[in-house]
Amino acid sequence: MQDENFKSYYEEQRTLLREAFAEIGQKAELLLSVGQLLMENGADTSQISRDMKRVAAYMGIDAEKFHLHIMYTTLMLNISDEHHSHTSFRKCVKHAVDMRIISGVSRLTWRAMKEHYTLDEFKGELHLIATRPRFYNKWITALAAGTGCGSFCTLFGCDFNAAIYTAISAIVGKLVQMQCHDRFGINPYMSMTFAAFAATLCAYFMHLLPTATPWHPMIAAALFMVPGIPLINGLSDMLNTYIISGAARIMHTGIIIGAMTFGIVFAIGMADFASFTQLAMRPESNYLLFAAAAALGATSFAIFFNLPPRLLYAVAIGGALCVCTRNFFIFELGFGSEVGTLAGATLVSIVAVEAIHWLHTPSLVLIVPAVIPLVPGVLIYRLLFAIINIRRLTLDELLSAVQSGVDALLIILAIAIGASMPNIFAARSFARRSKDKQDKLLNEIYETDLRD
Repeated sequence: MQDENFKSYYEEQRTLLREAFAEIGQKAELLLSVGQLLMENGADTSQISRDMKRVAAYMGIDAEKFHLHIMYTTLMLNISDEHHSHTSFRKCVKHAVDMRIISGVSRLTWRAMKEHYTLDEFKGELHLIATRPRFYNKWITALAAGTGCGSFCTLFGCDFNAAIYTAISAIVGKLVQMQCHDRFGINPYMSMTFAAFAATLCAYFMHLLPTATPWHPMIAAALFMVPGIPLINGLSDMLNTYIISGAARIMHTGIIIGAMTFGIVFAIGMADFASFTQLAMRPESNYLLFAAAAALGATSFAIFFNLPPRLLYAVAIGGALCVCTRNFFIFELGFGSEVGTLAGATLVSIVAVEAIHWLHTPSLVLIVPAVIPLVPGVLIYRLLFAIINIRRLTLDELLSAVQSGVDALLIILAIAIGASMPNIFAARSFARRSKDKQDKLLNEIYETDLRD
């Protein structure tokens, strides 16, 4: 009797997945849940659209019946044919970064087709992904913020003592941010302001301790809040013609940078900071130290982004490869920082696209942590310090500050373009390969249903 009931249930579930408008309300809610999880946890719009279309195909909804409009705070979905029409909306309230969720949802969309999931099984797996706790607790996350910023400081040319001071300052700032947001419920942007203030002020007092590079901690102490993912995703969205979503992400990035700036300004107002304009842009160091610092920095930010532990080694290799490639182009070949950065980001993105086939994860979760060490911290802080002291600047100093800003912008663009390079030149090829794999899995499902 139980076997008959299960067989009847299974046949009913298979029928639901063959007919587009069967249980259409439940299907639409699941589709929007997939999109919401991805949007709220750092996926770019291309991946959101791609994964939602894949789930729709698994549910028996043909591409011509599926209509999706994605904005940064709202998902709008319509499923219609000549006889039916169903429209649903979903708000995306929070915007954080959780690579585990991005990777988990992407793998689920393929696994559902490969293992012939029922609709209830898919819903249960999606719920597990959404509710599973983070891999790393708050103390490990704070430590990762410290080691990441300390590694950045090493890449900017500091000595070992200054790297330790930077890590301590960043940990203090991260703990302040956690307390403000998680314990007291303070607005996330204001929490960043308090965190930047605490990290910067702590870094200032570190110059009283023994070190040959006393001001380098000022550059890197607050970099754990630099909005690399929304910035890269925003530029990627625009390059892929998702203009509205991309513009919203860029605005979100601007607000975060503004919040950080306020905190740094308040800290500067309480102490007499030295200018950053004399800090070296090309620190003398060997490739082994650069590679180690980049690997540690990329791994730290991967932990910060809750990347699954099984992928940490890949991100570490990517970070080292990225920075060493940039430095080779700059120091050995004589190219500018922009070209070196573009080369490093492009190489890592190409390698990541190949690595996804044996790591079984979206390329985004491998590329973004690996390119974070390319962030032009020295240039950003030169510009920031000049803006704060703009009334006291001479014309030459003002022009130098503008040049720093332009260089920083070009490097950031190089990071974003390099990270998106495979999609820019091979989007159709990737889409065709994905479509072929999807069609093969769907055909296997239909053949199984016919045999049953």
